[in-house]
Amino acid sequence: MAATTFVSVEEYLRTSYEPDAEYVDGVIEERPMGEDQHSAWQVALTIYFGSRAREWGIRVRPELRTKTSERRYRIPDIAILDADAPRDPVAIVPPLAAFEILSPEDRLSRLLVRLADFESMGVAALYVVDPADNSLFRYQAGKLEVAAEIALREQSIAFQELVALLW
Repeated sequence: MAATTFVSVEEYLRTSYEPDAEYVDGVIEERPMGEDQHSAWQVALTIYFGSRAREWGIRVRPELRTKTSERRYRIPDIAILDADAPRDPVAIVPPLAAFEILSPEDRLSRLLVRLADFESMGVAALYVVDPADNSLFRYQAGKLEVAAEIALREQSIAFQELVALLW
């Protein structure tokens, strides 16, 4: 059985991981690597929200370290931040929305813990995209439910509009 190596928050924050890893209660957790469809969804979401950033007063950040609690740093696939939020190296103000794009290695139990961390931080809108069938889920109050739209502030975006961006 492999021994778990504990690191301090300070060590985690000053260390670069390739690919970037999350910090959970003193343990570095690798993130599942995305494949082509995962990457395509990151690009589609970044382009869609990025092209509306100025108009909607938002910033789009793929894979931004986010402090969800004193002992946890998570990395959403896409974070949507208020344009006026501090521009810290690590997000400390809850994003307006966070997107997780499933990878083949993802496990539901681990995903639910990650989403709960974002929710406890105060992230208002949490979405999961499944590239296998281009489906969307919204996470709220500990539950994943199928969704047809993405709600961001006063905006309501039909998910099929985003599916159309995939090339």
